[in-house]
Amino acid sequence: MALVIRLRQMGKTNRQTFRLVVIDKRSPRDGKYIEMVGWYNPLEAKDEKNLLVKSERVDFWLQKGAVLSPRVKSLVKRAAPDIIKGLNAKMLAKKLKTKKAKTALKPKAVASPKAAVKPKAVPKKTAKPKK
Repeated sequence: MALVIRLRQMGKTNRQTFRLVVIDKRSPRDGKYIEMVGWYNPLEAKDEKNLLVKSERVDFWLQKGAVLSPRVKSLVKRAAPDIIKGLNAKMLAKKLKTKKAKTALKPKAVASPKAAVKPKAVPKKTAKPKK
């Protein structure tokens, strides 16, 4: 099951609030979710009152393989930057590991570069008959 942490819309028309939920990727936006890991109220002033993130639970689900949606990633960065730093460090380590594996699979370079280079083909000049 592909898990994602994303926003679930709540509230009235023109007065929306959102829950940060762990949900199956294929579920609808307001469908059944596995766990609520926070909430966000965009109508409040931009301070600690409009956002709550349970950082321990977000970290738990990230370790289980859940992925953050782009908007939730920016909210978590604001509320719990240590989680994003850890996530970025893991991604960087994974990139370095794959890069190292790719370079190990490539064949070694030839000692003399002139021997490896093929001579360029000279294009043939053909005379076109005039009419």
